[in-house]
Amino acid sequence: MILPVEVDIFGIMEENAYFFIDDETSGGFLIDPGAEADELLKIVEREKFTIEKILLTHGHYDHIGAVNEIQRALKIPVCMGQGGNFYARDSANNGSKFFEQEIILDDVTILEDNAEIFLSANPNFKLKVIAAPGHTLDGTIYYSKRNSVAFVGDTIFWGGHGRTDLAGGSERDLNDTIKNKVFVLPDETVLLCGHGMPTTVAEEKTRPWYNF
Repeated sequence: MILPVEVDIFGIMEENAYFFIDDETSGGFLIDPGAEADELLKIVEREKFTIEKILLTHGHYDHIGAVNEIQRALKIPVCMGQGGNFYARDSANNGSKFFEQEIILDDVTILEDNAEIFLSANPNFKLKVIAAPGHTLDGTIYYSKRNSVAFVGDTIFWGGHGRTDLAGGSERDLNDTIKNKVFVLPDETVLLCGHGMPTTVAEEKTRPWYNF
């Protein structure tokens, strides 16, 4: 089960948080809780979800804003990709310094590329960690072959891709990621993006600006 929740970021944008839940056990993961911790915790309580980990696709403020409150409430690990501490521990790098709320994450687990994250209640329910730098240093895709979905954060969107002009961004790295990490996934893979609507690998391969 995938439950997307669109949350409001400082009244200036919306971001997609996702519950990725095993139907057999109601256990799972919360991906990119960018804001509205109270609302996300209400969903956990109402649906009787057992969230084992918070997974971050990258460390920008609009993806981490509710992390500390949810981590305190549920007492669970927070995981992010290599390079994550560059954003977790610096409010200028994660962008929150420039808004009303400075966000620092002190307790994060850094994930290795190609690692697998298993649900303890059901080891068959898992996600593969794919390092995806470009939008940020720590960009990470979480891929489920079984479910044909990839949580891609701001790496790629329907009809577009993430910006590369912020701290740690690289146009070359992002192009390499899209070519060698996203477009090598099966065409039917649904790409669940950090903002906006979902898309598929097949659909994004048709964009004329990806001339790989």
